[in-house]
Amino acid sequence: MTLEILTSDLLAGTRHGFFTRRGGASSGVFDGLNCGPGSSDQSDVVAINRARVAAAMGVAPDALATVSQVHSDRVIAIDGPLGTSRPEADGLVTATPGIALAILTADCLPALFADPEAQVIGAAHAGWKGARAGVLEATLAAMQALGARPGTTRVVLGPAISQANYEVGPDFFEEFLADDPGNSRFFAGGQGDRMQFDLPAYALHRLRAAGVAEAQWTRHCTYADPARFYSYRRSVHRREADYGRLISAIRL
Repeated sequence: MTLEILTSDLLAGTRHGFFTRRGGASSGVFDGLNCGPGSSDQSDVVAINRARVAAAMGVAPDALATVSQVHSDRVIAIDGPLGTSRPEADGLVTATPGIALAILTADCLPALFADPEAQVIGAAHAGWKGARAGVLEATLAAMQALGARPGTTRVVLGPAISQANYEVGPDFFEEFLADDPGNSRFFAGGQGDRMQFDLPAYALHRLRAAGVAEAQWTRHCTYADPARFYSYRRSVHRREADYGRLISAIRL
């Protein structure tokens, strides 16, 4: 099956894509393009999937750079392939052509960044912890160190869990209010003491506050579309043993 790759005109001038689960070699609960080496899927099958992504991005498999994601604000700059190395971080930036920066997600936001004037790109993994810790702003700062400017940087947020499917408890809500009472705008009432959190809107707010030129979300919900996307939360609700990881990538 052919790979399905979502793109955005906002990142024109770069080769990029938010890959769905379609077109992969994995089977069972991982059926499709599972690119997560941290999953319990067969390692050789994950390698096949990642090689397909690398080919679609026009790079060698060892030039498809990913990190060991830890829900932090740590971002690293690279100027060459990482190979099999996966340092702990949640963001990558580069000004070097021919390297594909990639992020793995299964409900969290994949964020792809590009400053077309400075020819600097970035990729970040932003779940609620990382977004709250400042990983998006940290990615912008790391890009600035390579010559980019927020005012000429464009950011696209890929498939992630939508507000309608992201139920949280009162403690979660109170933590965000403690950061800023204005964060209440990103929550809607749910059943009982539950709230519905709008992660994409929260991330877009932080990006715009950081001064990016343009930022948008693709508006694809991972939870609601099992045929196209993996979802950690959906796997928990279905009591599945594990879940696949989607990949999103960008290169100059």
